[in-house]
Amino acid sequence: MPITVLPWQQAVWSSLLARKMTLPHALLLRGREGTGKLDFARKLAQSLACETPEQDGTACGACQSCRWFASGSHPDYRELRPEVLRLADGEEFADGEETEDSIDEGEESGKRKRKPSEKIKIEEVRGLHNFIHLSAHRDSGKTLVFYPAEALNINSANALLKNLEEPPAGTRIILVSHHPYYLPATIISRCQQIVLPTPSAAVAEQWLREQGAAEPALSLAQTGNAPLAALRLAADDYWTQRKLVLGALSTRCFNALELAERARDYSPPRLLGWLQRWSYDLLLKKTAGRVRYNPDYEAALTQATKSLNALQLARYHRMLVGWQRIVNHPLNARLFIEQMLLSYTLLLRGEENDATSFLGHAG
Repeated sequence: MPITVLPWQQAVWSSLLARKMTLPHALLLRGREGTGKLDFARKLAQSLACETPEQDGTACGACQSCRWFASGSHPDYRELRPEVLRLADGEEFADGEETEDSIDEGEESGKRKRKPSEKIKIEEVRGLHNFIHLSAHRDSGKTLVFYPAEALNINSANALLKNLEEPPAGTRIILVSHHPYYLPATIISRCQQIVLPTPSAAVAEQWLREQGAAEPALSLAQTGNAPLAALRLAADDYWTQRKLVLGALSTRCFNALELAERARDYSPPRLLGWLQRWSYDLLLKKTAGRVRYNPDYEAALTQATKSLNALQLARYHRMLVGWQRIVNHPLNARLFIEQMLLSYTLLLRGEENDATSFLGHAG
């Protein structure tokens, strides 16, 4: 499927292509997650390599270079992403299938299977040496894309630093970041930063309608106005699961263990996300009289806030945010889900949650 530049990116796109011959060797594309930054970087790499670009500099889509990009096999292009993202896209990873990191259910006793890494590892960065220093197949040079750039750990960032400082002629490095403040200052200082905008609600809703999204406004509210993330919500059972969970949270007699049983196979990160957005809306409704993420449940949120304390709500929401550091790898996912939902029961009763105790049992 051809990569297109999204409507809210057009101004930045035109500005970059207008100076494509003088672009620096290192760019840092920054902006909110779910707004199309990676596809923008891919389209930019394709256009910079295109042999017969359009008048405005956009890739033609028909030359040999563009055909290589279309097939995902351009010899002068490399993209580094963490294993966990590659696995989500159907790619496989090799390297040490059995390690001491984790035990998967169903494996024979004593065998351990490595979890996919969430980081761009130093070995992967060092493995680019030959690609960078060998001659390019085309005169347009080579392009490297790192996504998300904050997945570089301190060692892999240091390994990249030398190539940022002294890149071979014709080598371009594009870092794509949701959270650039996590990057080392030495990396940021060697890149020209390009801010990719978040679309206005009206523009994002119109685009989602054109893509066939059923409820664009609600989808955008769920994702913090990130249209690509909003579009992905329609691809699975997100809305069915959300209705079950938020419906239970809305009841006067909330039963944590009953909901935990019904949601036992749900993704813990997704469930924690719903709780975070629910608690944020409770706090916002309590203090400012409005909601942000769940406008379709505003009546239930209004009712719930009548018996809740603003300070306890703030502490509870802060605790949920802190649980993000373990939610992707709980030792016991079902226990984690039970404890998450029981924590909401304590909030409704006006009792303080013990985050330390929770982390000790679930993480």
